[in-house]
Amino acid sequence: MNYSDLSPPELFAACARGGDADSWQEFIRRFNPVIARGVLRVVMQHGAPDKALIDDLLQETYLKLCANDCRLLRNFVPHDPQSAFGFMKVVATSVARDFFKSRYAEKRAPEATALSLAPESGTEPRCREDGLDLAERAVLIDQIDKRLKTLVPIRELAKARTVFWLYYRSGLTASAIASMPGSELTTKGVESLLFRLTRSIREGLADPGTLEPNGEKGFARLIRYREGAK
Repeated sequence: MNYSDLSPPELFAACARGGDADSWQEFIRRFNPVIARGVLRVVMQHGAPDKALIDDLLQETYLKLCANDCRLLRNFVPHDPQSAFGFMKVVATSVARDFFKSRYAEKRAPEATALSLAPESGTEPRCREDGLDLAERAVLIDQIDKRLKTLVPIRELAKARTVFWLYYRSGLTASAIASMPGSELTTKGVESLLFRLTRSIREGLADPGTLEPNGEKGFARLIRYREGAK
Protein backbone atom coordinates (compact mmCIF):
# COMPACT_ATOMS: atom_id res chain seq x y z
CA MET A 1 0.00 0.00 0.00
CA ASN A 2 1.19 3.52 -0.81
CA TYR A 3 0.43 5.35 2.45
CA SER A 4 1.36 8.72 0.94
CA ASP A 5 -1.84 8.55 -1.12
CA LEU A 6 -4.09 8.23 1.94
CA SER A 7 -6.10 11.11 3.35
CA PRO A 8 -5.36 12.03 6.99
CA PRO A 9 -8.37 10.08 8.36
CA GLU A 10 -7.38 7.04 6.28
CA LEU A 11 -3.79 7.29 7.50
CA PHE A 12 -4.97 7.67 11.10
CA ALA A 13 -7.10 4.55 10.69
CA ALA A 14 -4.20 2.57 9.21
CA CYS A 15 -1.95 3.51 12.14
CA ALA A 16 -4.71 2.82 14.68
CA ARG A 17 -5.15 -0.70 13.31
CA GLY A 18 -1.64 -1.50 14.54
CA GLY A 19 0.00 -0.08 11.48
CA ASP A 20 3.35 -1.30 10.25
CA ALA A 21 6.51 0.77 10.13
CA ASP A 22 5.63 2.22 6.71
CA SER A 23 2.32 3.68 7.90
CA TRP A 24 3.96 5.30 10.91
CA GLN A 25 6.85 6.58 8.82
CA GLU A 26 4.34 8.32 6.55
CA PHE A 27 2.54 9.67 9.63
CA ILE A 28 5.82 11.06 10.96
CA ARG A 29 6.83 12.50 7.58
CA ARG A 30 3.50 14.26 7.26
CA PHE A 31 2.78 15.40 10.81
CA ASN A 32 6.00 15.49 12.81
CA PRO A 33 6.96 19.01 11.67
CA VAL A 34 3.75 20.49 13.12
CA ILE A 35 4.04 18.33 16.25
CA ALA A 36 7.63 19.48 16.78
CA ARG A 37 6.70 23.14 16.25
CA GLY A 38 3.87 22.83 18.78
CA VAL A 39 6.19 21.34 21.39
CA LEU A 40 8.98 23.84 20.67
CA ARG A 41 6.64 26.83 20.99
CA VAL A 42 5.55 25.79 24.48
CA VAL A 43 9.09 24.94 25.58
CA MET A 44 10.32 28.35 24.44
CA GLN A 45 7.58 30.03 26.45
CA HIS A 46 9.09 28.43 29.54
CA GLY A 47 12.76 29.21 28.89
CA ALA A 48 15.60 28.27 26.56
CA PRO A 49 14.93 25.20 24.40
CA ASP A 50 16.44 21.96 25.69
CA LYS A 51 16.92 19.27 23.01
CA ALA A 52 16.59 16.38 25.46
CA LEU A 53 13.35 17.81 26.85
CA ILE A 54 11.96 18.43 23.36
CA ASP A 55 12.74 14.82 22.38
CA ASP A 56 11.03 13.57 25.56
CA LEU A 57 7.92 15.65 24.84
CA LEU A 58 7.83 14.45 21.24
CA GLN A 59 7.85 10.87 22.50
CA GLU A 60 5.18 11.67 25.09
CA THR A 61 3.04 13.15 22.31
CA TYR A 62 3.27 9.96 20.29
CA LEU A 63 2.56 7.94 23.40
CA LYS A 64 -0.60 9.99 23.95
CA LEU A 65 -1.65 9.51 20.33
CA CYS A 66 -1.22 5.75 20.71
CA ALA A 67 -2.86 5.44 24.13
CA ASN A 68 -6.03 3.36 24.54
CA ASP A 69 -5.56 1.66 21.15
CA CYS A 70 -4.98 4.98 19.38
CA ARG A 71 -8.30 6.38 20.60
CA LEU A 72 -7.44 9.95 19.58
CA LEU A 73 -6.66 8.88 16.02
CA ARG A 74 -9.71 6.63 15.79
CA ASN A 75 -12.06 9.36 17.05
CA PHE A 76 -10.71 12.16 14.86
CA VAL A 77 -13.37 13.78 12.67
CA PRO A 78 -12.04 16.13 9.93
CA HIS A 79 -13.78 19.45 9.31
CA ASP A 80 -11.59 20.67 6.45
CA PRO A 81 -8.41 19.53 4.63
CA GLN A 82 -6.14 21.24 7.18
CA SER A 83 -7.93 20.14 10.34
CA ALA A 84 -5.65 17.11 10.86
CA PHE A 85 -2.64 19.42 11.15
CA GLY A 86 -4.49 21.65 13.58
CA PHE A 87 -5.45 18.58 15.60
CA MET A 88 -1.80 17.45 15.82
CA LYS A 89 -0.79 20.93 16.98
CA VAL A 90 -3.43 20.87 19.73
CA VAL A 91 -2.31 17.44 20.96
CA ALA A 92 1.37 18.40 20.99
CA THR A 93 0.87 21.71 22.78
CA SER A 94 -1.46 20.03 25.28
CA VAL A 95 1.18 17.43 26.15
CA ALA A 96 3.86 20.09 26.57
CA ARG A 97 1.66 22.37 28.66
CA ASP A 98 0.60 19.48 30.87
CA PHE A 99 4.26 18.68 31.46
CA PHE A 100 5.04 22.19 32.68
CA LYS A 101 1.85 22.35 34.76
CA SER A 102 2.90 19.11 36.44
CA ARG A 103 6.43 20.42 37.02
CA TYR A 104 5.16 23.60 38.65
CA ALA A 105 2.61 21.67 40.72
CA GLU A 106 5.35 19.39 42.04
CA LYS A 107 7.40 22.42 43.05
CA ARG A 108 4.42 23.83 44.95
CA ALA A 109 3.40 20.50 46.47
CA PRO A 110 6.28 18.00 46.59
CA GLU A 111 4.07 15.44 48.28
CA ALA A 112 1.73 15.24 45.27
CA THR A 113 1.67 11.85 43.60
CA ALA A 114 2.12 11.18 39.90
CA LEU A 115 -0.88 10.90 37.61
CA SER A 116 -2.14 7.32 37.44
CA LEU A 117 -1.44 5.37 34.29
CA ALA A 118 -4.76 3.56 34.55
CA PRO A 119 -6.96 3.80 31.41
CA GLU A 120 -9.56 6.53 31.38
CA SER A 121 -12.97 5.49 32.65
CA GLY A 122 -15.26 4.28 29.92
CA THR A 123 -12.60 4.07 27.20
CA GLU A 124 -12.01 0.30 27.38
CA PRO A 125 -14.18 -2.78 27.78
CA ARG A 126 -14.65 -4.20 31.24
CA CYS A 127 -12.60 -7.28 30.40
CA ARG A 128 -9.84 -7.04 27.81
CA GLU A 129 -8.59 -9.67 25.40
CA ASP A 130 -5.46 -10.10 27.53
CA GLY A 131 -7.70 -11.59 30.24
CA LEU A 132 -7.32 -8.68 32.68
CA ASP A 133 -10.25 -6.54 33.76
CA LEU A 134 -9.84 -2.80 34.25
CA ALA A 135 -9.06 -2.99 37.98
CA GLU A 136 -6.47 -5.74 37.56
CA ARG A 137 -4.85 -4.01 34.65
CA ALA A 138 -4.70 -0.64 36.41
CA VAL A 139 -2.92 -2.20 39.41
CA LEU A 140 -0.56 -4.13 37.17
CA ILE A 141 0.31 -1.08 35.06
CA ASP A 142 1.03 0.96 38.18
CA GLN A 143 3.30 -1.76 39.54
CA ILE A 144 5.15 -2.16 36.26
CA ASP A 145 5.69 1.59 35.95
CA LYS A 146 7.08 1.77 39.48
CA ARG A 147 9.38 -1.12 38.67
CA LEU A 148 10.57 0.63 35.50
CA LYS A 149 11.54 3.67 37.54
CA THR A 150 13.80 1.53 39.75
CA LEU A 151 15.44 -0.25 36.80
CA VAL A 152 16.28 2.61 34.46
CA PRO A 153 18.63 5.57 35.12
CA ILE A 154 16.69 8.83 35.31
CA ARG A 155 18.32 10.21 32.14
CA GLU A 156 17.07 7.19 30.16
CA LEU A 157 13.71 6.71 31.89
CA ALA A 158 11.48 8.74 29.55
CA LYS A 159 12.69 6.88 26.46
CA ALA A 160 12.49 3.46 28.14
CA ARG A 161 8.92 4.09 29.38
CA THR A 162 7.85 5.32 25.95
CA VAL A 163 9.26 2.27 24.17
CA PHE A 164 7.83 -0.13 26.75
CA TRP A 165 4.30 1.27 26.79
CA LEU A 166 4.09 1.86 23.03
CA TYR A 167 4.82 -1.84 22.64
CA TYR A 168 2.76 -3.35 25.48
CA ARG A 169 -0.15 -0.91 25.75
CA SER A 170 -0.45 0.51 22.24
CA GLY A 171 0.61 -2.55 20.26
CA LEU A 172 3.19 -0.86 18.03
CA THR A 173 5.86 -3.03 16.46
CA ALA A 174 9.54 -2.60 17.29
CA SER A 175 10.21 -1.24 13.79
CA ALA A 176 7.43 1.34 14.12
CA ILE A 177 8.79 2.48 17.49
CA ALA A 178 12.32 2.72 16.10
CA SER A 179 11.09 5.00 13.30
CA MET A 180 9.67 7.57 15.71
CA PRO A 181 11.40 10.93 16.29
CA GLY A 182 13.81 10.97 19.21
CA SER A 183 13.98 7.19 19.40
CA GLU A 184 17.65 7.00 18.38
CA LEU A 185 17.28 3.22 18.36
CA THR A 186 17.29 0.66 15.58
CA THR A 187 14.63 -2.04 15.43
CA LYS A 188 17.12 -4.45 17.01
CA GLY A 189 17.88 -1.83 19.66
CA VAL A 190 14.18 -1.55 20.54
CA GLU A 191 13.86 -5.33 20.69
CA SER A 192 16.93 -5.60 22.92
CA LEU A 193 15.65 -2.90 25.28
CA LEU A 194 12.24 -4.57 25.51
CA PHE A 195 13.85 -7.94 26.23
CA ARG A 196 15.98 -6.53 29.07
CA LEU A 197 13.12 -4.56 30.60
CA THR A 198 10.64 -7.42 30.32
CA ARG A 199 13.00 -9.90 31.95
CA SER A 200 13.85 -7.53 34.82
CA ILE A 201 10.21 -6.60 35.44
CA ARG A 202 9.11 -10.23 35.52
CA GLU A 203 11.82 -11.00 38.05
CA GLY A 204 10.77 -8.03 40.18
CA LEU A 205 7.07 -8.88 40.09
CA ALA A 206 7.87 -12.42 41.19
CA ASP A 207 9.68 -11.19 44.32
CA PRO A 208 8.02 -12.04 47.66
CA GLY A 209 7.77 -8.34 48.45
CA THR A 210 5.62 -7.56 45.40
CA LEU A 211 2.49 -5.59 46.35
CA GLU A 212 0.14 -7.65 44.21
CA PRO A 213 0.49 -11.45 44.63
CA ASN A 214 -0.77 -12.07 41.07
CA GLY A 215 1.42 -9.38 39.53
CA GLU A 216 3.79 -11.77 37.81
CA LYS A 217 0.93 -13.92 36.51
CA GLY A 218 -0.86 -10.84 35.20
CA PHE A 219 2.25 -9.62 33.45
CA ALA A 220 2.72 -13.07 31.92
CA ARG A 221 -0.81 -12.85 30.50
CA LEU A 222 -0.09 -9.40 29.12
CA ILE A 223 3.11 -10.65 27.46
CA ARG A 224 1.42 -13.71 25.96
CA TYR A 225 -1.37 -11.55 24.51
CA ARG A 226 1.09 -9.04 23.05
CA GLU A 227 3.38 -11.68 21.56
CA GLY A 228 0.41 -13.53 20.12
CA ALA A 229 -0.53 -10.34 18.24
CA LYS A 230 2.78 -10.07 16.40
